[in-house]
Amino acid sequence: LLSPTFPVGGFAWSGGLEAACQGGSVNDAQSLEDWLLTGLRRGTMRQDAILLGTAWDAAGHPEPINEMALALAGSAERYQETTSLGTAFAEAAGPWRGSTAYALPDPVAYPVAVGVVASENTIPKEQAIIAYLHSAISAQIQAALRLFPLGQTTAMAVQRGLEWPITSLAEVAARSTLDDLGSAAILMDIAAMKHETLTSRIFR
Repeated sequence: LLSPTFPVGGFAWSGGLEAACQGGSVNDAQSLEDWLLTGLRRGTMRQDAILLGTAWDAAGHPEPINEMALALAGSAERYQETTSLGTAFAEAAGPWRGSTAYALPDPVAYPVAVGVVASENTIPKEQAIIAYLHSAISAQIQAALRLFPLGQTTAMAVQRGLEWPITSLAEVAARSTLDDLGSAAILMDIAAMKHETLTSRIFR
């Protein structure tokens, strides 16, 4: 469900990373790792992990969580990204959903859709969060490979270095509630906003 081949179109988005690369704040392995750690510890990925976990808990009635997820989108592009991926995921996950599956909101935020489908399929909550975060990190690293000379070996080293932060966040997020939401990654949010107006860009 969260492999790179699952047809949600995640490859088309950079989450503001492209603007950060163009601005020079992310241009090597260390700055990329710093960017990703910020997302995991204080940014969108932390928010998504908590939203996924709470949607997993409330799979039968995800509407309030979805409303919160959409309200937390810090820019028009972020809103478009999470609803585009969420809608595509819900459609592609059809074979994993029976006739008695819970109705998903429309539009649906990506982490909410993943949380509901994971719960329906009795995939353990923490494992679902780990898979989601691993997929998000992998997508960002693949974007970085297209944006500046990083190299596959170095990229995999960055991915390996983030395994512990991913599992640590998943452990916390699995027992969190909506009261634990909150971010402090303002420059990442600004980068996502700047990306909306870039005249030359690779990603949506």
